[in-house]
Amino acid sequence: MTKRLLLLLSLALAPVAAPATAGVNGFSIVNRTGVALSAMEVRRTGGKDWTPLSAAPAAGASAAVAFSDPDCAFDLRGTVAGAGPAVWRGVNLCDVKSVTLNRDASGRTWVDYD
Repeated sequence: MTKRLLLLLSLALAPVAAPATAGVNGFSIVNRTGVALSAMEVRRTGGKDWTPLSAAPAAGASAAVAFSDPDCAFDLRGTVAGAGPAVWRGVNLCDVKSVTLNRDASGRTWVDYD
């Protein structure tokens, strides 16, 4: 009886696995590069195939992106007016409202999150 009671008690106190909720379900791109962006694309980090995005915000503007994927890590690429393509690597698109794309005069890129 004691063994059975201990077994039931241990099962009752065992942690229950929660379903994973990771994944991208839309976000906004904020353009802080100082110039217009066009031809915005996305790919899984380390992937080869780029997928066009529906948004390419002007300098200082933001645009909503309807994009859904079960993964979180992505590369973003956009054409910078007068400079060609710029890539923001390893961008975490899970659990963010917006991604601010930055680029300095030397071409270095980085992302800020909200």
